[in-house]
Amino acid sequence: MYAVIRAGGKQYRVAPGDVIRVERFATGTDGSVDFPEILAVSGGEGKIGKPESEAHVLGEVVEEGRGAKILVFHYKRKKQYKKLRGHRQGYTAVRITEINFDGQSFKAPELAKKQPKPKKAAAAEHETEHKPAAAHAKKGHAQKKAAPKKAAKKSSTKKKK
Repeated sequence: MYAVIRAGGKQYRVAPGDVIRVERFATGTDGSVDFPEILAVSGGEGKIGKPESEAHVLGEVVEEGRGAKILVFHYKRKKQYKKLRGHRQGYTAVRITEINFDGQSFKAPELAKKQPKPKKAAAAEHETEHKPAAAHAKKGHAQKKAAPKKAAKKSSTKKKK
């Protein structure tokens, strides 16, 4: 099951569960996105067509950011004209959650919630409970020996004739 949508002037082939980067757009407060412009829908292998009835592609915002920098360099020869500008395009990463058409609904599997990492202080206390006190004692580090000083070269003077 997949659909072809248009977003930000580009076309994307999406399936439930895909994460796509579209040009940045304003989102609602809940983080859900509806792509109204659907160009084609496929319900199975080898079947593709334009949706005759209402079709919807729904997604949720995963992250927002800016892409890699693109350098734009203008140059005119023999005229001493050079101009260098940079540009970073903003994007919104969207995970496709559901595709609806002709009364059918295809949903993406739910993502497992990430467990927050334990705090470092709590982890340090947990480790100290299991290790004996002798393990915490600092071991003496070997002192580095100073390198022997090089003898200064004597300046040789040329003999005058």
